[in-house]
Amino acid sequence: MKASTPLLIGTLGEIYIERSGVLNLGAEGIMIVGAAVGFAVASETGNPYMGLLASVLAGMILAMTYGILVISLHANQTISGLALTMFGLGLSSMIGKKYVGIPAPHLPSTPIPLLSQIPIIGPLLFNYCFLVYFSIMMAILLWFILYKTRMGIAIRSVGESPAAADALGINVYKVRYMCTIFGGGMIGLSGAYLSLVYIPAWIEGMTAGRGWIIIALTIFSMWNPLKAVLGVLLYGGVEILQYHLQPYGISEAFLGMLPYIATIIVLCIASKESLRKKFGAPAALGQPYVREI
Repeated sequence: MKASTPLLIGTLGEIYIERSGVLNLGAEGIMIVGAAVGFAVASETGNPYMGLLASVLAGMILAMTYGILVISLHANQTISGLALTMFGLGLSSMIGKKYVGIPAPHLPSTPIPLLSQIPIIGPLLFNYCFLVYFSIMMAILLWFILYKTRMGIAIRSVGESPAAADALGINVYKVRYMCTIFGGGMIGLSGAYLSLVYIPAWIEGMTAGRGWIIIALTIFSMWNPLKAVLGVLLYGGVEILQYHLQPYGISEAFLGMLPYIATIIVLCIASKESLRKKFGAPAALGQPYVREI
């Protein structure tokens, strides 16, 4: 559960970005900046909740900047996303340099009354930081919005056929900006979870490729928030499994590679247009929209 939570929060944000037709390969950069900013603000203020807020704002600012490039200026989304990742890695290194080895206030576990006292099941499921429960509730809420509301219809329409959505009176640019900024905030929050809960410290490069795993999980979940819950639990389970299998003589290096091997396989599958359609990828994903005058 703890290992899966940052992946779930980030994947939910990425799903909404890509559902609107924007391909965001900068998740790794946004995530690590969120981790650095969240830890820095928590250290300076002594308040981890301020760190969470700062990480969300940092993610939203980076995502908005990315949106200006790819939505308004029609820049290549693949190149811009990779540039955002490199920029984020450099910026986080600069921000976090003075905080290496410094302890910061971290978010405590929040046991759910009565449920956390159930033998065996209680400690396993009901004794975590509130962000664990927040991520699951958000998955349900975002699924409901995407598939059961007019707002969700607008988002999916923009991702499938922006020209048709525009003809129906939907502001394509507004929808894409809203989804991109919201998704950036969620990815930034996932980074703060790493530095304030999962590994309560700042370590340069601490995301360790989780941003790319988020992109793979978005595809694996077929751009569905509820299916993302299952996907992140599988990935999180593989990550934790390596610690339990080490006593049996299985190579630690091999076990550590498993989540990334799975990520590469999913990304390779998604690179084929025919398979992307079978997976349910938004038809206009990665395609800039230029409104005809």
